[in-house]
Amino acid sequence: MIHPTAIIDPSASIADDVKIGAFTVIGADVSIGEGCDIGPHVVIQGPSYIGKNNKFFQFSSIGECPQDKKYNAEPTPLYIGDGNTIREFVTINRGTTQDIGETRLGNDNWIMAYVHIAHDCVLGNNIVMANNASLAGHVHIGDNVILGGFTLIYQFCKVGKNAFSAFASHINKDVPPYVMVAGTPAIARGLNNEGLKRHNFSSEDTADIKKAYRILYRSGDPLSVAKEKCQQILGDNEHVKLMLSALENTHHGVISGKE
Repeated sequence: MIHPTAIIDPSASIADDVKIGAFTVIGADVSIGEGCDIGPHVVIQGPSYIGKNNKFFQFSSIGECPQDKKYNAEPTPLYIGDGNTIREFVTINRGTTQDIGETRLGNDNWIMAYVHIAHDCVLGNNIVMANNASLAGHVHIGDNVILGGFTLIYQFCKVGKNAFSAFASHINKDVPPYVMVAGTPAIARGLNNEGLKRHNFSSEDTADIKKAYRILYRSGDPLSVAKEKCQQILGDNEHVKLMLSALENTHHGVISGKE
């Protein structure tokens, strides 16, 4: 299961059935769970804790120290869940003490070639990051998000669950759940209707999400007024509540619907 040219630190913990390809390097304080397939020429540094049934393709660099001048060799970890696919030349850095102190990737994510996930990023589950999408430090990505190829996301931004970014979107503010964005800089272009269908949202929930989007992005009201209207009219819907909560405590503000 382990190619004879692979280099594995004695402190690494590797499940018995893990496959490790030629010339791969597994560093100190790395834990790899059952069913993982590590291709050739992969480098995994620690502390990194990797769950079950993950597949890493050749030349990916996982758990390297963060690209942050303030980093001072602190043992900040990387956590990767189960069932993730990490394609060629992906880079995922560990956390820093300037934030929660860790980088985290959930389950069943599809991370395509040349993607970069920087220090202190937190990603949920079932996310697709197309080729060359890049996250600056401290970015949070919700479940079921799709980021088109060459999407760039500025540090400390949040992208809510079931959101979608078009090819080459440059995101410098928070994206609420269910919203589709595009452009440089990116603006809201509508709802991720295809995502709502794929994830079996009911017709009632879909209608309420659409009403909330129209109030927030098409009414012309100031955001504070639009939020109040949504709360009064649709505040009992859990998905609308999630949209409204995404408008609070933002670092750079919320993405607009106007050029």
